[in-house]
Amino acid sequence: MSRIGNKTITIPAGVEVTVSEGNEVTVKGPKGTLTRQFDSRMTIEQDAGIITVKRPNDEKHVKQLHGTTRALLHNMIVGVSDGFKKELVITGVGYRAAVQGQKLTLTLGYSHPVIFNVEDGLKVECPKEQQIIVSGIDKQRVGELAANIRAARKPEPYKGKGIAYVGEHIRRKEGKSAAK
Repeated sequence: MSRIGNKTITIPAGVEVTVSEGNEVTVKGPKGTLTRQFDSRMTIEQDAGIITVKRPNDEKHVKQLHGTTRALLHNMIVGVSDGFKKELVITGVGYRAAVQGQKLTLTLGYSHPVIFNVEDGLKVECPKEQQIIVSGIDKQRVGELAANIRAARKPEPYKGKGIAYVGEHIRRKEGKSAAK
């Protein structure tokens, strides 16, 4: 039994959800519009500001789709009403970030700067040189861009230099121990 799939989704004020033919769901809210095509086996019902997702049978694959469909639909609604945000912090001498228009430029100790093109629908800010904030309405795209930025220089275990998520715990190693 899918515990996530059985939960209902409450539609907040200011958000409009439209379910069209072939389970294509369009969610409009104050921050923007998201559209996604869901599996045709799932039944998406909307009634008085509450959405429920139902499955046709109890096969394993259908149960998995049930929870996934409900979670994706919930993320769409949260995205257009509140939005999503990932914060990254840069640690290291001379490591810094700068935003110029739709380009994020990172100086990470390589012989060249690392440049990321920011797609439409995503916003990247650098309030400080060592801080990056990625925000947008699509949770998957926000997380993917943040992961790609982090992958440019992952935090290393000896000094902790690199790009990490805010609040991420980096396992530290002791390094060389003195000769006995």
